[in-house]
Amino acid sequence: MRRNPAVIGLVTARGGSKGIPGKNIRLVAGKPLIAHTIEAAKASRRLDRVIVSTDDDAIARVALQWGAEVPFRRPAELAGDTSSHLDVLLHAAQWWEDHGGHGDDYLVTLQPTSPLRLPADIDGAVELALSREAEAVVGVGPALAHPYMTKRIDERGVMISFITNDLNYMRRQDFPPAYIINGAVYVNRIAAIRRDRTMFPAETLAYIMPESRSLDIDTPLDLTLCELMLRDAHHAKKAA
Repeated sequence: MRRNPAVIGLVTARGGSKGIPGKNIRLVAGKPLIAHTIEAAKASRRLDRVIVSTDDDAIARVALQWGAEVPFRRPAELAGDTSSHLDVLLHAAQWWEDHGGHGDDYLVTLQPTSPLRLPADIDGAVELALSREAEAVVGVGPALAHPYMTKRIDERGVMISFITNDLNYMRRQDFPPAYIINGAVYVNRIAAIRRDRTMFPAETLAYIMPESRSLDIDTPLDLTLCELMLRDAHHAKKAA
């Protein structure tokens, strides 16, 4: 009898952020940033476990306080500015298989820098992967700058389109929809990660999320915007 694959939520949170020091445990709308992701993961109906991969003692303590597991520490060589996210997943996958997991199980990567995702987004992405037996599903949101409007500038200062097209119109509402990976959720089958050495194998499926839940915090301005959006959502929930 075929077993149902396990689905493991993996919150990836290294220390040492230079752009926003202490970013992953910085208070945002009254909670450490990572807590918003842990809460969404624990409220998911589709995740069997919620595990945090970190190299940092302070992050580990906060993660435990908010109900996540921290069963291993990420090696220092996987926690630098140039470390590959793929290698972080492979490290977690190895730990999982060493502790009884299987190659047909799924890792669901959840970055703390996407605190506006909902439990329903996690469940929707996982359900898409399971229903289609997909090797990978990736969260995407609307591209704020459409590729047709993107230009480069040559050595003469002349604008040149990055993408050539035969469209005879420039109305944005007539452009075909364009999406960008939003960083909110990645669902990957462990065997496929090992085989293909990529989070985006051929036939990766897209899980479409609205712009309001696709914010990826990278700058102090992003953090300020996130704070405002979370506070607005909290006030709206209280008023409902």
